[in-house]
Amino acid sequence: MISRRTFIKTVGAAAGMAGLATLMPREAGLAQGTGHGMDMSQPAGALDASGTVGEVDLFRFDPTTFMTQFDTGAVSRLADGRTLREYQITALDQEIEIAPGVYFPAWTYNGQVPGPTFRCTEGDLLRFHFTNSTSHEHTIHFHGIHPPSMDGVSPIIEPGGEFTYEFEARPFGLHLYHCHVMPLKKHIHRGLYGTFIIDPPGGRAPAHELVMVMNGFDTNFDNENEVYAVNTVAFHYSRHPVQVGVGELVRVYLSNLTEFDLINSFHLHAAMFRLYRTGTNLEHFELTDNVIMGQGERHILEFTLDYPGQYMFHAHQSEFAELGWMGMFEAVA
Repeated sequence: MISRRTFIKTVGAAAGMAGLATLMPREAGLAQGTGHGMDMSQPAGALDASGTVGEVDLFRFDPTTFMTQFDTGAVSRLADGRTLREYQITALDQEIEIAPGVYFPAWTYNGQVPGPTFRCTEGDLLRFHFTNSTSHEHTIHFHGIHPPSMDGVSPIIEPGGEFTYEFEARPFGLHLYHCHVMPLKKHIHRGLYGTFIIDPPGGRAPAHELVMVMNGFDTNFDNENEVYAVNTVAFHYSRHPVQVGVGELVRVYLSNLTEFDLINSFHLHAAMFRLYRTGTNLEHFELTDNVIMGQGERHILEFTLDYPGQYMFHAHQSEFAELGWMGMFEAVA
């Protein structure tokens, strides 16, 4: 059985023989270094400092585009003056590309991992019309406050079945949604999760807003992850640094949906961020450059980058970083 410590080396060699673009041995990437001042955005097909070769099919899923996509639903006004938001969610079996040439048989919401980022305002009435178009039983469990009948534990939706979740959006903050069918580790690990943002009634200060979901993939199904990422594709933000402005307020909606590991983390180089735990308070924060998070934890990070250049971010578990969970912000004057 292949362990995660040899996975990238083994797959890299096999895929190289087949003429495919894939992950190269992580030793090759490390030998070239991953420090500041390096050009981490080489053309597709070139071996860059992250250790990847080639490019994933960004037409199918682009992690850069995903960062700023918010599904606010179909909006209408109720007789009592409240806003009604309706969303369509379909569970689909979908093969996804998690590194160049490396594919994973995922279970998805709306054909992608993570699922869409749903967004609303506290007090809105929400209706999520769920269709299960897979060969397995699924549900949607939303974090937050709502009636137990809408909690996504029951009813379990059989293949071909449908169900509508309806509840009032509260409290404001950063929340999650995921499947809650047993075995939980299998349904979450295979990709049935996403971000659920409830804005405060008055909104938040204008900012460059980004969604980042920390996740991992057990490609040989031995209950250990071989690939780690933020927003699914290993090293994507090393090859495609996240563009922000010098002095611009950046707001990151950060959540951890990594399975098989007790914790994950986020570390920002050369700057510090204000950490709003769960995003349910607009005033109380701590100033730090590193946060440790268990599965299901989520926080809002706000920061500005004071100088032009590339600022690395990554998991502060070295193996996670070496296996894909690493990227760059590029601050431009």
